Amino acid sequence: MNEDTFNMEIRKFLKQVGVTSQREIEHVVMKAVESGKLNGTESFDIKMTLEAPSIGLSHCVEGKISMD
Repeated sequence: MNEDTFNMEIRKFLKQVGVTSQREIEHVVMKAVESGKLNGTESFDIKMTLEAPSIGLSHCVEGKISMD
């Protein structure tokens, strides 16, 4: 296994996940604020699950995002 290539592939994937996830969160939150579902000052729980079934990976990260 080429560890440098492997490391770079992981970093590229995680960068894509980070960028697209941020866009999705921002988009949904903006729609929720516009519709009145959120007022823009609260916090909300969030969860991300990373799965790679072929290698037995299932990892969950939970947190809270504050808009205030």
